[in-house]
Amino acid sequence: MVKDHIDKKNLEILSDNEKYTSLADLADELPENTPRFVLLSHPLTLPDGRTTAPYVLLSYLPQTCTSEARMLYAGARELMRTEAETSRVIEVEDEEGVLAVKDKLMEQAT
Repeated sequence: MVKDHIDKKNLEILSDNEKYTSLADLADELPENTPRFVLLSHPLTLPDGRTTAPYVLLSYLPQTCTSEARMLYAGARELMRTEAETSRVIEVEDEEGVLAVKDKLMEQAT
């Protein structure tokens, strides 16, 4: 998992270059008032025993962020998805949403 943010001054998407090994660690590190993009490859074991690691983009837009930040990140979401070469985007608004990503990935994989 790698966290990315937008530099408002230059309008560039920058990587924090931090890697997380669990969704709980990621949820703890996400800011409460600032959106982030997260590239996620999370290993899953499917009901039939196969292992998969879907590659998705998390679009983290907390309800407490400014409308300016919401517009900036909403406008950049498609560019980020295209540049990251991922076909799936999961939108989350809070820590609970981040922790529920594994369930969403399981639903989509089956």
